[in-house]
Amino acid sequence: MSENSFDVIVVGSGPGGYVAAIRAAQLGLKTAIVEREHLGGICLNWGCIPTKALLRSAEILDHANHAKSYGLVLEGEMKPDVDAVVDRSRKVSARLNGGVGMLMKKNKISVIWGEAKLTKPGEIKVSKPSKPAVEPQHPQPKNTLGEGSYTAKHILIATGARPRALPGIEPDGELIWTYFEAMKPKKLPKSLVVMGSGAIGIEFASFYLSMGVDVTVIELMDRIMPVEDVEISKIARKALEKRGLKIITGAKVTKVDKHKDAVTAHVETSDGKTQEVKADRLISAVGVQGNIENLGLEELGVKTERGCVVIDGYGRTNVDGLYAIGDVAGPPMLAHKAEHEGVICVEKIAGLENVHPMEPLKVPGCTYCNPQVASVGLTEAKAKEAGHDIRVGRFNFAANGKAIALGEDNGLVKTIFDKNTGELLGAHMVGAEVTELIQGFVVAMGLETTEEELMHTVFPHPTLSEMMKESVLDAYGRTLNS
Repeated sequence: MSENSFDVIVVGSGPGGYVAAIRAAQLGLKTAIVEREHLGGICLNWGCIPTKALLRSAEILDHANHAKSYGLVLEGEMKPDVDAVVDRSRKVSARLNGGVGMLMKKNKISVIWGEAKLTKPGEIKVSKPSKPAVEPQHPQPKNTLGEGSYTAKHILIATGARPRALPGIEPDGELIWTYFEAMKPKKLPKSLVVMGSGAIGIEFASFYLSMGVDVTVIELMDRIMPVEDVEISKIARKALEKRGLKIITGAKVTKVDKHKDAVTAHVETSDGKTQEVKADRLISAVGVQGNIENLGLEELGVKTERGCVVIDGYGRTNVDGLYAIGDVAGPPMLAHKAEHEGVICVEKIAGLENVHPMEPLKVPGCTYCNPQVASVGLTEAKAKEAGHDIRVGRFNFAANGKAIALGEDNGLVKTIFDKNTGELLGAHMVGAEVTELIQGFVVAMGLETTEEELMHTVFPHPTLSEMMKESVLDAYGRTLNS
């Protein structure tokens, strides 16, 4: 092959893209990855990772402000240094960004800097990016290429997604923010409106609330975090409101008035009433949309739907040799889904046997607010809609010794089983560290574990994980500690 010819070219270096490239290289395929801005994509540079760094700072501050409840006395006022908090977050991203570069070098993956466009099946043209990077790029790996034409037997589109904007309420970077501006505030606003209560909206609401900001969340649906189980959503709302979060559900922002250093959101509720909510800043968190523009997809006849590329369970589009993975290929728009999708896609390309197609229901969802929320599989309502005769188990954090010792005794673990087969249909949690616990149920679902096997599994004591077993026991009337 020539320098410009590859077995696999991946367009986009987010979690799905760079993991797919690594797996392709591991399988002996000559691989290149195209990136126009930052290795690691939005997730590593502006999403998953840096937001967790911000939320960690918020968590430490919350604990410090409640030191007395742990028998500790902290002298002096505890307050956030927003510049230092943001600086730590950016350094975390920079460290991992450099790590992705090292992984590309280690796996002999060529990095092509620029903006890719499909010119015909199996060929792309890479040109200078149409817009500069949000921040100066970190040192580039040495194994880099530049502008030009490149060919590959297989091309993977992994261009991710961007914040969705509502007409008339478009972010301006000053008064109306997306997650980009919300992650790097020049100063803490005294008040904030968050439009949307999905994972992004609630995480930022939780962070700014911990930082001492007066926060109001406005959600179109009748409850916050509407993709979650109804019961979990209600518990999360109650806990967030107890912390001081103001929540307006069944409402939409019809317009936003901009002032010199503030905004006024005009809110209309489902009952036809209107109200004005004034704040220093507004975060637009009404979802994301796939980056499908300017890639040459239309010219090649690639099928798209609702702003995303249509694929099968292996990432294949309707055009031979062209694939899509991650956010650009539709929901669930999660980094770990993108990674797994990338591996599946490349292994299928390489001809490995027994490659299992993507199963969206087995992809866990996590929201890192305080309290955390995590889930996998069907909600109680969806299980009933699907025609399952179900058993539901619940176990409260208030009955768990480790949760009480941690001072984190507010939460619930909920499991849903098929009454006839014992199949675990779904698991839903709210409370401390549930984003770490949920993987136990993900593994159980992947192994097609039944309730009997879960009930005979020995969980360590004292741990929060014991609640997982107790929830299963409760579904069958056998709970031991409540």
